[in-house]
Amino acid sequence: MLVKRWDKLPIDMQNDAVRPYYEILRKKAVSLLVKRLFDIVMSIVLLVVLSPVFLIVSLFIKADSKGPVFYRQERVTQYGKRFKIFKFRTMVVNADKIGSLVTINNDPRVTKIGKKLRKYRLDEIPQLLNIFTGDMTFVGTRPEVPKYVACYTDEMKATLLLPAGVTSKASIEYKNEEKILKEAENTDEVYVERILGEKMRINIESIRSFSFFSDMVLLLRTCLAVL
Repeated sequence: MLVKRWDKLPIDMQNDAVRPYYEILRKKAVSLLVKRLFDIVMSIVLLVVLSPVFLIVSLFIKADSKGPVFYRQERVTQYGKRFKIFKFRTMVVNADKIGSLVTINNDPRVTKIGKKLRKYRLDEIPQLLNIFTGDMTFVGTRPEVPKYVACYTDEMKATLLLPAGVTSKASIEYKNEEKILKEAENTDEVYVERILGEKMRINIESIRSFSFFSDMVLLLRTCLAVL
């Protein structure tokens, strides 16, 4: 997970706003290495331990509605790389084609079992596969779809210096963002103008204070938030 040389970064990331965060992370080589080793070991352990959960949830999803068990959507991770995120399907098939890319509170596209999975964040469990392959990490900026990444300012692109994460401080602070979007006439517009900028401000600040220990604290906070 070591940061690339500056001249090897995507051209749009080689800007003055990204540089300070790049220099911070270049000095955290040991922490980044430990972070990646932790991701590999823990993702393998959890995939084995939670294998019964995978089976049970898969059966409930198939019994509840037509469609695949997993939902795979294109997201953006480290250095602007696009990848397919793994999630348990919580919506009807082709939900992204019949509504916004963000979910609102009481979204009619969400299935019955999907509501339970989303409430307890169980739909995120399959992302252990993304963590193992290196496209994601346990703690980091949540991966956005290309449409929203295209709205990033130069400074926001600093979050792409690291892999996307399953959880982050911003995720905890905005765990109820669906309620904010519920009253919006244009959910995409409100998300970009009101929520995305604030979440990215928190994510960028997290880069300044990055350490492996702070990651562990955030993992604990996430568990408490879900409970």
